[in-house]
Order: sequence, then structure tokens, then C-alpha cells
Amino acid sequence: MEFIVAVALFAFSSGITPGPNNIMLMTSGVNFGIQRSLPHLTGICIGFPLMVLAIGLGLSGLFSQYPVLHTVIKYIGICYLLYLAWLIANSSSKMDGVVKAKPLTFIQAAAFQWVNPKGWIMAIGAVATFTSIEQPLVPQVISIASIFLAVALPCALVWLGFGIGLKKLLKNQRQQRIFNISMALLLVASIIPMMAPQ
Repeated sequence: MEFIVAVALFAFSSGITPGPNNIMLMTSGVNFGIQRSLPHLTGICIGFPLMVLAIGLGLSGLFSQYPVLHTVIKYIGICYLLYLAWLIANSSSKMDGVVKAKPLTFIQAAAFQWVNPKGWIMAIGAVATFTSIEQPLVPQVISIASIFLAVALPCALVWLGFGIGLKKLLKNQRQQRIFNISMALLLVASIIPMMAPQ
């Protein structure tokens, strides 16, 4: 029971804090509403636990042996996040009568986990912290991934809810544009710590 509580607290504290997933999900809520953002939300909620499983069951060993792979993925992720920030800054909604952007699909959101620097830190941190070499690894990793799966949905719903609430406050296209640019800048700011050498 202590293990479940400890992992759940870690999953909640890392999943509810601002990061690329949450910023993008809130922005999707503002620009596209609940229904069109649901594939994005479910892609995050399922994609991240699958990433935890993959890292826990083998990729961490591969990265230990070939650290350059982790560095390459990290910088691909940073470039992709900058691209997403540009898309967010230039996105539009039905507010101006023309839809220029589309919300992320389930596959895009799930695949995004693999280039999300915060996601890598969370997944590697969880596996490293909550597994023990005295016990079989596979059940431990499955338990950690399952707890992340359970905790991800409420955390993601909170951020989507923020977006829906903000949508009601943004009364015109100019306000929404300011919001989108602000979120793009926040997304860029969220990756600055990831760019520091480790």
C-alpha cells in the first residue's frame, strides 16, 4: 500500500504541474473545446504509461549503454516543442470564423510523449526511484505504469477544464491571440531547463 501511495503522489505531483502536455492541453481546450480535445487527452493518458512500461522494461538499459541516444531524442524533442509553440502562437479557433489549426489526434498526442523532455524525466525518475533490484522488475514496472494511467486522467481533465473555463473569458479574437502567444511562450519557457547540459 505504501508503494501505491508513494507512486500515486509522485504521479500526481508531476502530472498536475505545468509542462508541455498540460500547456498544450489547456490551449486545446481554449481553441477547440472539450469534444475535439478528447483524442489529445486520451493520447496523453495512455501514451505516457506505455512510455513508462517501455523505459522500465528495456530502454533504460539501452540508454545507459548508449547515452547519445538519449541526447538525440532530447534535442529532437526540443525542436518539436519549438515547432508546437509556433503552431500554438499562430493557431486560431472558430471565434474568427476560420479554423486554421487542428487539435492533436490520439496518435499524435501518444507519440508526443517520446519527444517530451518532461515526460522522459518523469518516466526515468519513476522507474529509478520506485523499483527495487531485490524484487522482480516486470511486476514493479507494470504497477508504476498502471498507477500513472489511473492518475493521468484526473490531472489532464483539470488542465482541459482550465482551457474550457478560459475560453468563456476570452471574448474576442484579439484576446484569444494574446492567450495563444502567451501559451506558446510558456511552452518555450518550459523547455529551457531541459536544454542545460546534464
